[in-house]
Amino acid sequence: MIGYLPEGAPAYADMTPLQFLRFIADIRGLKGPAAMAAITRAVDRTEIAGVMEQSIETLSKGFRRRVGLAQSILHDPPVLIMDEPTDGLDPNQKFAVRKLIAEMAPTKAIIISTHILEEVDAICSRALIIDRGRIVADGTPAALTARSRYHNAVTLTLDASDADAARPVLTAIEGVASLEEDARGADHSFTLFAASAGETDTSLVDRVGNLAREKSWNVRTLYGEPGRLDEVFRSLTRSDTQIAEAAMDSKQDSAA
Repeated sequence: MIGYLPEGAPAYADMTPLQFLRFIADIRGLKGPAAMAAITRAVDRTEIAGVMEQSIETLSKGFRRRVGLAQSILHDPPVLIMDEPTDGLDPNQKFAVRKLIAEMAPTKAIIISTHILEEVDAICSRALIIDRGRIVADGTPAALTARSRYHNAVTLTLDASDADAARPVLTAIEGVASLEEDARGADHSFTLFAASAGETDTSLVDRVGNLAREKSWNVRTLYGEPGRLDEVFRSLTRSDTQIAEAAMDSKQDSAA
């Protein structure tokens, strides 16, 4: 009932993908024509036909990951569990894997474990954040992103030469509570946070855009922030360093 793709897609390095998939088919109880039909279907879906006679140890990381994916869907399971399915893949390979997952999603329950948060936005319909074995958030990616302090903020990137003149003007915009800055080379970004939680990104973006035109600033980018999932993740979870520091503080308090 379950297909499983472990992180790193481990496989027997001295086997070819064809030998490996025949081995997996045997384990899954598929024999004869049924086994070959399943292998053909998995090979076609993962696009590995061109490397079927090479040893797995000679394959690129992307093809090894695809071989691992092929074994996980070989028996057409209703449930798929995938650990970091696109980690280390190039953009084309990531696109192909995500496209395959999207194609399978209507007929399968697919669970993905990942620390690559762009993966969540790209392919997930529901996201759970787990900290030390405890669920700390559960919702759609959009709902979790909306919990970010950057939700409905506005980011404006200007030529660095305009930054000093723009700073006091942006701070003085009605409804702006605070300002963050990020200077990178010739660009200078300002992120404006609305004073009211009900402030919509459109109204603040419009006001900032109109102001930039009036002042003839050299605008590189201007957009409303949907929110930042990585910032939500950091706000809800604790790093190993934070855990260690808390344990040290507890020991010191006990000693005192």
